[in-house]
Amino acid sequence: MREIAHMQIGQCGNQIGSAFWETIAGEHGLDGSGIYNGTLDLQLERMNVYFNQANANKYVPRAVLVDVVRREAEACDLLQGFQITHSLGGGTGSGFGTLLIAKVREEFPDRMMASFSVLPSPKVSNVVVEPYNAMLSVHQLVEHSDATFCIDNDALYDICMRTLKLSQPSYGDLNHLVSAVMSGVTTCLRFPGQLNSDLRKLAVNMVPFPRLHFFMVGFAPLTSRGAHSFRAISVPELTQQLFDARNVMAGADFRNGRYLTCSTIFRGQISMKQVEDQMQGVQNKNASYFVEWIPNNIQTALCSIAPRGLKMSGTFIGNSTSIQGLFRRVGDQFTAMFRRKAFLHWYTGEGMDEMEFTEAESNMHDLVAEYQQYQDASISEDD
Repeated sequence: MREIAHMQIGQCGNQIGSAFWETIAGEHGLDGSGIYNGTLDLQLERMNVYFNQANANKYVPRAVLVDVVRREAEACDLLQGFQITHSLGGGTGSGFGTLLIAKVREEFPDRMMASFSVLPSPKVSNVVVEPYNAMLSVHQLVEHSDATFCIDNDALYDICMRTLKLSQPSYGDLNHLVSAVMSGVTTCLRFPGQLNSDLRKLAVNMVPFPRLHFFMVGFAPLTSRGAHSFRAISVPELTQQLFDARNVMAGADFRNGRYLTCSTIFRGQISMKQVEDQMQGVQNKNASYFVEWIPNNIQTALCSIAPRGLKMSGTFIGNSTSIQGLFRRVGDQFTAMFRRKAFLHWYTGEGMDEMEFTEAESNMHDLVAEYQQYQDASISEDD
């Protein structure tokens, strides 16, 4: 079995991780104590991707605390990789989270590393030094992550307030959205016979250049916590929502860039032909938003098991050059403080060198330039 070891770091990572486990445990027929009460063989077939079987009918999440990473990894039959949930703004999730990624990469260089990373937003800021933490984190993720799913509190708040009509969204509401998209992204890993059926296949289809592995994600239909979608929804409606800039959970508008690749995962009793027709329509209608030098750059997967409380759903993963807007925002905030050396003494006092900040800033500028280069590239250009 191709297992995944899940790591959650810091307050944000732990809250998102808890919501994720609650969501997928329900989808696999597990109750609150890990006892299997499901009715479908499909729920059990790939249970071992995320759960260890404790005894005949009880399953335990393969979520690891830091001191047991190696033990969990060595207990796997065929470890496919690691996934980590953390924030890039706070101290623990960014500093300790990316250090852990680097150390795990050192120990297991041939295993996949995926991260669900919450980026800081200008509207929702808990820490003054967020731009420093985020800049230093991205510097590490560029080098050590294979796939980073970018989540932005700003975009999550907008979705809660504008689409779900929640006047005062709580972190619980934000985490509900994140767990829905994490459940969708991992569908193909957890249920059999799907495209992108492991992390490596997902990365092969989504990452045309090794450094450009930062994805935007979205989910449809969007429902608030505890609510169920009673209105019948069609595949065209799902598709329209998935490719709506307002439903993307990162503060970057895809209309400001071009898609290198994207992947959609549909769940429920849906006709594959209908899905493929919709995807073809999207690509034809929005041709200017897709680079023409990667043909067939929309991947589609279908899973017959819908999420709890829904008849059907869709998840969107996009590798778009417009993500550079998110990095530019962090970069501008970083530069404003770093130019004056504001708050720098807290970092140098812990043994860091000013050069590390300069290197991180340079790496971020290079990353933005690479995205821009491929956004502007055309099929007729010679290198």
